[in-house]
Amino acid sequence: MKNYKKGCFLLYLTSILIPIIMVLLIIGFHSHEFIPIWFHYILFLLGFFVASLFVTSIFILFKTKKSKEKDKMSKKNKIIFGSIISVEIIGASFFLLLLYGPFSFFRDWLISSAMTTMNHRYFATWFYSKNEIDTVLEANKLIEIEEETNLNLIEIRKNFNKDYYENEFEKEIFTVEDIHVNYKIIPISGKNYEGYMAVIYDPSRISVGTTKYLNNRGQYVTEMAANYEAILAINGGGFSDPNNRGSGGTPEGVLIQNGKVLSNKGYDRSGGLIGFTEENKLILGKMNAKEAKEKKVRDAVSFGPFLIVNGKRSFIKGNGGWGNAPRTAIGQRADGIVLFLVLDGRKVTVPGATMLDLTNIMANYGAVNAANLDGGTSSVLVLPKNEASKYITEKEMKSHCLKEYCYINDIVNGSGSHVTRPIVSSFIVK
Repeated sequence: MKNYKKGCFLLYLTSILIPIIMVLLIIGFHSHEFIPIWFHYILFLLGFFVASLFVTSIFILFKTKKSKEKDKMSKKNKIIFGSIISVEIIGASFFLLLLYGPFSFFRDWLISSAMTTMNHRYFATWFYSKNEIDTVLEANKLIEIEEETNLNLIEIRKNFNKDYYENEFEKEIFTVEDIHVNYKIIPISGKNYEGYMAVIYDPSRISVGTTKYLNNRGQYVTEMAANYEAILAINGGGFSDPNNRGSGGTPEGVLIQNGKVLSNKGYDRSGGLIGFTEENKLILGKMNAKEAKEKKVRDAVSFGPFLIVNGKRSFIKGNGGWGNAPRTAIGQRADGIVLFLVLDGRKVTVPGATMLDLTNIMANYGAVNAANLDGGTSSVLVLPKNEASKYITEKEMKSHCLKEYCYINDIVNGSGSHVTRPIVSSFIVK
């Protein structure tokens, strides 16, 4: 009976491995532009080895002498084996249907979400050819408004007393209940996202914060907030992360802090410079550090895309080409009020916001200029502990807080853990 049990074990093992190998082979050959040919050979040899084990297990079972115990075990094994195969066939079929079936929503979401990340494009390139990826990205994209920021559209106000409100969103901004002396936090939720908007009434209090270890390693925004003794902070611009170390210490594009240029690298992605002038007006533009200094930019990061320029919304085709994900955005109203938007995602019921979602929210709250900032695991809204306790539970305080600062949104990284990451820059309020 030892041979019979051995044969059953091999049968179960190979019945699990065979469909996995088959799916990998299908995906591997489907994505030949991205996956090296040697990897295909390894998969093929592995598949041949597993198939050989499967045949061996069948041979062992048939050669085993009949017995009552065998007949009894055989019925039980048939049920187990049949169940395993059925689940595998259904699961594999459903998975392949999602990837390559006639319904494009999953394919569009996967490609557009993965290809706009810095480190997780393999989620798309593993399953799809370059032509398929290019086709999906062409059908889902954002076309920015090609205008210089008209700073004359912004008139910084000190007095916000209003006799009437343009709409319900403006009423939320100016209603004084639960308002901090320098800002107000508004809960934001939609079909696929949830988070917060911080309304900053005095833009002169906003500046760029950076990691203490610039060009070496990043810091958590909670650490940056502590370094600058901020009353509020959000994550900022883009950064490079060689070898996916999980800590971005080297900025991408232009980085300016209190008039000092910290980085002046080229930036060939959508968007560009996002910053504040000496007049405390949000400026968006594709410019280098010299051009920024000529426009009297005092603090700036680099990222994008630009969502609204001079009151005009970017043209968004399909889902905008960025998929659903945790997002951070910044905007400014005509009266000078600045809007910090942080939205969560990567959860079953809350997959995240699209560029269209960000644009709609910013437009609803009256942003004349608005831009997308770094998102994903970087997206955080940070407050001092005493203020953060109004928005998160005591249990969350243990995981959300570092030093005397906490992030109040619920972050989910690529592995499903509820943690953020060290980054290179932030926007802080002092």
